[in-house]
Amino acid sequence: MQIGLIGSGNIATAFALGWGQPVLCTDLDPARADALAGATGGEALASNAELAQRSDLVVLCHKPGQLDEVASETSAGAGVVLSPLAGVSLAELREAYPESLVFRVMPNTAMRLGHGVTVLADDDAGDPAAFETLKGLLGELGPVFVLPETDFAAATAVMSSGVAFLALVAEAKIAAADAAGMDPKVAAALVGATFGSAMALLSEEGADAAQVREAVTSPGGVTEKGLAELEQAQVREAFASAVRAVVEGGA
Repeated sequence: MQIGLIGSGNIATAFALGWGQPVLCTDLDPARADALAGATGGEALASNAELAQRSDLVVLCHKPGQLDEVASETSAGAGVVLSPLAGVSLAELREAYPESLVFRVMPNTAMRLGHGVTVLADDDAGDPAAFETLKGLLGELGPVFVLPETDFAAATAVMSSGVAFLALVAEAKIAAADAAGMDPKVAAALVGATFGSAMALLSEEGADAAQVREAVTSPGGVTEKGLAELEQAQVREAFASAVRAVVEGGA
């Protein structure tokens, strides 16, 4: 399958590196398209229209506000379109690409490592076979969750923007360890490994986050004392506000 990426920024790079195959790509900055093509053994093109004609799957990695402009160049040639554009609904996408099979997805950038999390809208565009093929392709990047489009805003906050939220937690933990006298590089390695350990526990079948927390919290112990500080600082409320901001921001 020939994949074409319109836009060659972070999300396009994550798709391309995760799939690990030569891609066609374009970008308003030709140097960026050249760099992505070079990284995958693919080809940078000067025309979105040519990309659409030569691609089996067109992935929209441009800015959401460029939808109509890009569609005017590509809709005639695009057979199958995949959109990770934040805040752009399937209805809007299909209005822009009336002759194409259009699917909506929300990934995160860890897919470049094969550890992404992808949410796929549960609308097969009337072509179940194409939907399953696409689902399999996305599965090469990490777990795929098929959800109603109405869940996309919350999903964005949890698993796409959520990567940045967890990175902020990591930053704070590293800074705190540094303040306690630990080498920041050692602290960063420990924090990363601890995140991996926590995710392994949380990913067990039937795992419950509260139960995982309680299992490592001895009554009267240091973990309980640390959690009390986090609760007093209203960490739960802060995360709730962050998720609300993403949802209300039109994700």
